[in-house]
Amino acid sequence: MSLTVRTLTDDDYQPFYRMVVSAFLQEPHDSDLELERPLFDLDRVHGAFDGEQIVGSAGVFARSMTLPGAGPHPVAAVTSVAVRPDQRRRGAMSLLMRAQLHLLHERGLESFAALWASEGGIYGRFGYGAAAEYARLRIPRGAKFLDGVDIGTDRVRELPREEAMPLMAQIHDQVAPTRAGWLKRTDASWAYYLRDEEHHRGGWSAYRFVVHPKGYAIYRAEPGGDDRGPRYVLHVREVTALDGQAYAALHRYLLDVDWVSELTFFTGSDEPVQHLLADPRQVLRRTADSLWVRLVDVDRALVLRRYLSDVDTVLEVTDALCPWNAGRWRLTVQSGAATVRRVADEPDVELDIAALGAVFLGGTRLAVLAAAQQVRERTPGAVTALSHAFAGERDPHCPEDF
Repeated sequence: MSLTVRTLTDDDYQPFYRMVVSAFLQEPHDSDLELERPLFDLDRVHGAFDGEQIVGSAGVFARSMTLPGAGPHPVAAVTSVAVRPDQRRRGAMSLLMRAQLHLLHERGLESFAALWASEGGIYGRFGYGAAAEYARLRIPRGAKFLDGVDIGTDRVRELPREEAMPLMAQIHDQVAPTRAGWLKRTDASWAYYLRDEEHHRGGWSAYRFVVHPKGYAIYRAEPGGDDRGPRYVLHVREVTALDGQAYAALHRYLLDVDWVSELTFFTGSDEPVQHLLADPRQVLRRTADSLWVRLVDVDRALVLRRYLSDVDTVLEVTDALCPWNAGRWRLTVQSGAATVRRVADEPDVELDIAALGAVFLGGTRLAVLAAAQQVRERTPGAVTALSHAFAGERDPHCPEDF
């Protein structure tokens, strides 16, 4: 029997949830089923069906993501892309991704989509480009700061979750619109982000919350030690601060917690903490891809963000999955603002839609993609000019997966 694809209804939610959990080789929990339900508009979730049985899915959370220089804009936060293990290699994912992108275009919904990839080789063939990285940092407890680092005099405290939440939400609301890749958080998305039942902890502690008048940190503690004494590891999920003084104070607090041998941080690829340290080699760093971005509509998406420099360039775009994007587009930027229109002029640069997605958040450099043969320059100097225009002031980062 051939597969069919349709959007879901309320009656589909429980089998959809259980299928996704099974596809990722995990166990279902009723508490998670209820926690995640407010995040889904099932009219934005596609299911692949074999007869009446759901065997695959691709969903969208309607969120807002900060773009370079432009604050938050609606993004299709793609989630729950899964195919049941015994149904793979039947084309379900291709059907789902096509249906999802076409729905976004036909309804005039979000002009770009973003996701976290469970495997790095999957989404390029659907027009997604690797647009951001995250860093895993390891720092020994007690690492010394450079002389002159100012941590101020404001007290850093640990608070229960219910007391910390109002301050954290307030500070996040101020910081998120200034950092490319960050998502606006609702009450439901905060609850999902900080889900904390025993099966979410992996043997570590419950989340602990550190607050400063201008910042906060969230971490778990991993027990450890031997006859010499305790050797805990602090796994820091997020540090968010309104200014450099609060940022330094929060890190100083975390680096000085007793019983700890090492801290790990999940953070952005250009995190400045190593520049606080007297010995920056104390920071061990591992990076990996985080956000993959796909432009649903080239003309609607490219005008959302701001650019670092003026350009006037004709792009020839290929897009096998969304043919409305294919062809030649003139991108004109003046004083940071862009216009985009179809033209018949000769192209200055040729590239696939995935390359545009990769550079959209300002982290991946177009010149680097050109060196990797993913971008072709037809007019000398065009790639250099575009690469500078697309660059962001800081690397994009998304503190939460979805």
